[in-house]
Amino acid sequence: MEDELSILFKALGHPIRRQILDILKQSPKTTGELNNYFPEVTRYAIMKHLSTLQEGNLVVVRRKGKYRINFLNVVPLQEMHNRWVGKYMQSTAASLLNLRSAVEQTGGDGDMSTTEQGRVFRIEQEVLIEAPRERVFKALTEKVEDWWEFRLAPKGIPSRLTLDPVPGGYFIEKWGEQEGAVWGNVYFVNAPEEIRLHGHLGMQGAVNSSYTYRLIEKDGATSLQLSHTASGVIEDGWENEHTEGWKHLLSNLLKKYVEEDK
Repeated sequence: MEDELSILFKALGHPIRRQILDILKQSPKTTGELNNYFPEVTRYAIMKHLSTLQEGNLVVVRRKGKYRINFLNVVPLQEMHNRWVGKYMQSTAASLLNLRSAVEQTGGDGDMSTTEQGRVFRIEQEVLIEAPRERVFKALTEKVEDWWEFRLAPKGIPSRLTLDPVPGGYFIEKWGEQEGAVWGNVYFVNAPEEIRLHGHLGMQGAVNSSYTYRLIEKDGATSLQLSHTASGVIEDGWENEHTEGWKHLLSNLLKKYVEEDK
């Protein structure tokens, strides 16, 4: 943990790297697009800064054809916040629907773009969990009720959560005799490396939403990568709410649950 913090502080230690994070907070960028923000800096230097940010786990890179798309990963910043600030603050995370982002609203085109069908957003996060991949996968699937805090059941009514990690399986919440809600449907499983689901995750209406967990082994630990894409009639605030919701679920609740080996 201390080594991770040293790398994180190193990554934050240069003003250009902090500016890069400010830019990526607004929307993902290719390396070439980032270079355009710094006309006095060589492309090689920008690539070195990005490499340092990747080492600090502050930037997640996804490839799209020949381009490298750089995404801000907010998880390490949340972990740092939790260590020195979070315990002095009362959590406001009551549900995925009422979470309000502490991040500024996306400006300009931002990460939320407009298509003929509506809006699109994409969330990329990564968290390192000090546990074997099999244990993390089991927590994501068989043990999801033990750490997934959010509920769609009416306030005050207890509910149960289950996730069947097989193609066609349901991630479902049930309450009462016949009431319930589907959080997701499993459409791809390669245990313990990857699982993909379709699901609205609290959004309503004409929305197409899917999310993927990828688990990568790293020296006895597991790098959990989340990709969540939604398109359609996306209301203002949903992207930020889900960004904060995933951050709370994965970097706080799941990480603590697995590392404490409950």
